[in-house]
Amino acid sequence: MHMADALISPAVGGVMWAAAVGTAAYSIKKIRNEMDEKKIPLMGVMGAFVFAAQMINFTIPGTGSSGHIGGGILLAVLLGPYAAFLSMASILLIQALFFADGGLLAFGSNVFNMGFYTCFIAYPLIFRWITRKGMSSRRIITASLISVVIGLQMGSLSVVLQTLFSGKTALPFGTFLLFMQPVHLAIGIMEGLVTAAVVTFVWKARPEIIERASEGKALVGISLKKVILIIAIATVLTGGVLSWFASSNPDGLEWSMFKTAGTTELEASGEVHEAASGIQSKTAILPDYSINAPEGLENAGTSISGLVGGLMTLVLAGLTGFIISIAKRRSKKAAA
Repeated sequence: MHMADALISPAVGGVMWAAAVGTAAYSIKKIRNEMDEKKIPLMGVMGAFVFAAQMINFTIPGTGSSGHIGGGILLAVLLGPYAAFLSMASILLIQALFFADGGLLAFGSNVFNMGFYTCFIAYPLIFRWITRKGMSSRRIITASLISVVIGLQMGSLSVVLQTLFSGKTALPFGTFLLFMQPVHLAIGIMEGLVTAAVVTFVWKARPEIIERASEGKALVGISLKKVILIIAIATVLTGGVLSWFASSNPDGLEWSMFKTAGTTELEASGEVHEAASGIQSKTAILPDYSINAPEGLENAGTSISGLVGGLMTLVLAGLTGFIISIAKRRSKKAAA
């Protein structure tokens, strides 16, 4: 559900950028109480895992479309909403800058659509409410499915509204909505099952991670080596190998656009769109997660993209946590 720049106007893009930056600033302020040296590597490895997982599009039977996980609920359950939102912003920034996946003008929209609704609405109001009496396999599955589906429905509705406010007449509100919501319902069910599987593993291995994230507390005193190692291995396998088998069908957004407008790409002109496109063309080292490889070695580009992108995300998400941790220590010293 990565929006391209052509889907939104500069005005809507600017508003959504402001909303995303404001939410990120709020998250940085709130996260200081729970940030410690344990959460930094967890933020990094979870960001890398979600980056790799987003590369794997799975087929939606009977539609000719595909979908991939968003990862917002998964990040929120394991990191808490504030660290999750910052990690999602890191993932989407790496994708936009270095892989041309999602536009730069649309970056704020993508962060808000995939991060805000999941981290600040679906997670606290649905996932935590369903699991308020304690975790169990059944509650984790139920909470994951419902919260992911609702978060994704809100995000897909937001995409439709942003195109409406941008004046994209090729995507009339009613028709576009009619295709967007059902296909993302199916995608949400698949993502909910993946989320439930990962959360269940962490719950059985280190339930304190989920408990501390829910309570907004630091992870001091908890050994995370096993969890981080296994998620790191899963990231390498996902980005380096499983990404070969991703569906080539258009994703839910592209499919909905084609059904509505007869094309998966809209054209946009103007100085702002051209400037954003110019920047992206210079920074995208592996556009569309591919390289110019000889016949039979096309998967090499996918593997390289998965591994390089995962590493970049790990560094950026971890660096974000590290900077916040340093600021926290300095503020404590200044107050002492």
